[in-house]
Amino acid sequence: MKIENWDIDKVKPYKNNPRNNDGAVEATANSIREFGWQQPIVVDTDGIVIVGHTRLKAAKKLKLDQVPVTVAEDLTDEQVKAYRLADNKTGELAEWEENLLQQELAGISMDMIPFGFYAEAAAEEAVEDDPYTMKVDVPQYQITSAEPDLDMLVDENKVEELMADIDEAAVPEDIKDFLKIAATRHYKFNYSNVAEYYAHADKDVQKLFEDSALVIIDYNNAIRDGYVKLHGELADMRAGEEDEEE
Repeated sequence: MKIENWDIDKVKPYKNNPRNNDGAVEATANSIREFGWQQPIVVDTDGIVIVGHTRLKAAKKLKLDQVPVTVAEDLTDEQVKAYRLADNKTGELAEWEENLLQQELAGISMDMIPFGFYAEAAAEEAVEDDPYTMKVDVPQYQITSAEPDLDMLVDENKVEELMADIDEAAVPEDIKDFLKIAATRHYKFNYSNVAEYYAHADKDVQKLFEDSALVIIDYNNAIRDGYVKLHGELADMRAGEEDEEE
């Protein structure tokens, strides 16, 4: 496999990439920063990404000028499409062996939170404490990396496309106004970056983030306000605990 260093602007994302990888960009950037490039981006002969969209986004987040690539010259157009999907899908099929994972984490002294392991560790601790309780500790938002820029908290591309289509449409203005309101549903928030920004912010900004449910501080309030919903047996269990407290 031949690996070359390309100017980052020469590497182009596949416009129809069906994988939403925004939530993994922060952890991937932290991995590249800590461990360097251990896996190149795979591109076709036109420089379009086959495998490595997340790594490309992470490189841009890190403001890198060049990225390592390997060109898949021996694949047909159909094989390129199939490989792009297969590479993403095979990652979904693997699962963690929790006991072995905890053993591995226990043998590492460095902070693994920047690489996305906070959720697994927190869930493991919650189960060990009491697997039947409905009580949840208040989440702690702590600084783990540099403060992200505001434009890294949300992807506005879909909304901007819809707004442009609405402006060009030959429909009454009141309908346009309504459709523009509806278009705002398509903002995609990067909640890992939101949490990091929140951790850096002053108390006034943090309060507004909490009021907007960009971060959840009080689960009871989140459930009451409809940001978090419980269904079926879980809701019944919660109701039973509340009855016991009364």
